[in-house]
Amino acid sequence: MEEDEQLKSQEAGTEAEEQQVGLRDEFIQEIAGLLAADDADRVQELCRELPAADAGELIVKLDSDRRHKLVEMLENELNPETFSYLDREILNDLLEHMSARHIASIVNRLDSDDAIHLIAHLDEERRGDIMRHLNRNLRAAVEEGLTYPEGSAGRLMQREFVAIPQFWTVGKTVDYLRAVASTMPEKFYNIFIVDPMHRFVGAVALSNVLCAQRSVKIDTLVGEEHITVPVTMDQGQAALLFSRKDLLSAPVIDEDERLIGVLTVDDIVDVIHAEAEKDFLNISGVSDSDIHSSVIATANSRFFWLAINLLTAIAASIVISFFEDTIAKIAVLAVLMPIVASMGGNAGTQTLAVAVRALATKDLSSANSLRVIQKEVIVALIDGILFALIMGTVVFLWFHNPQLGMIIGAAMVMNLIAAGFSGALIPIIMERMGHDPAQSAVVFLTTVTDIVGFFSFLGLASWLMV
Repeated sequence: MEEDEQLKSQEAGTEAEEQQVGLRDEFIQEIAGLLAADDADRVQELCRELPAADAGELIVKLDSDRRHKLVEMLENELNPETFSYLDREILNDLLEHMSARHIASIVNRLDSDDAIHLIAHLDEERRGDIMRHLNRNLRAAVEEGLTYPEGSAGRLMQREFVAIPQFWTVGKTVDYLRAVASTMPEKFYNIFIVDPMHRFVGAVALSNVLCAQRSVKIDTLVGEEHITVPVTMDQGQAALLFSRKDLLSAPVIDEDERLIGVLTVDDIVDVIHAEAEKDFLNISGVSDSDIHSSVIATANSRFFWLAINLLTAIAASIVISFFEDTIAKIAVLAVLMPIVASMGGNAGTQTLAVAVRALATKDLSSANSLRVIQKEVIVALIDGILFALIMGTVVFLWFHNPQLGMIIGAAMVMNLIAAGFSGALIPIIMERMGHDPAQSAVVFLTTVTDIVGFFSFLGLASWLMV
């Protein structure tokens, strides 16, 4: 019985290993060794059936030289969608070492949205060389897409979609889909209905078409709610629309309400992931390309916010310098004052993270900002009192000085209130000023908590103990 259970456990472990998402490190190391040995045949054999996402992971995890060698060896084997999974830094590095004809051969096998993503950031001359090798329809779609602002629905949308006249029946629609199956998009969820001017009328889910009688007019299956995405809409706003309406796809229309493209949920998931990652990294003043950028480029990108942080640290030090005599007389203050500042900084960062995310999801706006700030101040007050009691007791037992315990407790309450207030207010102010609310707001927050923490603690000590 015991042996059977062990066997089942081993089988479950093996099954879990087989379901592992992504590539094994051993496989990546094996490919790296084969590339070093210039064994192109074995590399092609092992990588021929790799899914695009896994091939992208392999490229990312190889060093620059092996990365270029792999792409060169797999020129005719690599799934073109692989390049859609690469960070901008790595993608630009690869494209820089590829011929225009090679890049065009990849782009010609992509959907229009992925094609635009691939070449959008290249300089005009290089992009022009590639465009000359594209097929006519794709070239027209890419040229049109590049006229729309970066980060807009026009850049993100696919030009491949299914649209039919509103007077067709279900039977005619099904016959049409079967007749042109080879030219249909690889995946689609809705059929779009248009009028004679190609203006959007409505959308019909494929399931509704398949379940209806052939004689039914297609426009009778259109739902009451017509959700459309303007071509200039920001992709973050489009992602929010998909999230709120539980959409699988949405039509993109121009200023004349003509249907020109479609957004699909797989692209929107990428946007949601990218926006969340961007907010997370911006809070710390770094970018998503830092891990792949050169040492010099990474150092340069971080220098600006570190310089601002240096200035704010100097400001906090100036506050401390006002109380030099007090610290000289009561040296224990130097031991305790980092605790007050650190607690304020951590508490403020919690509030800041909540506020930034709420702004991104539109859960926080001018309509409820005052209520949110009030809530954060009350929460900070409660936490401040609790930690004041804890820290006051610790200081009393540590230094046998009840007055010092009360001072650090009072300072902690004041600093946590300042942290809660600032953590909610700073991102709101930054957004109203037109700046990204996540853009290194933590630098400004820690400035507030350091100054308030040092001033309140040292000020109370100077007033009551000296």
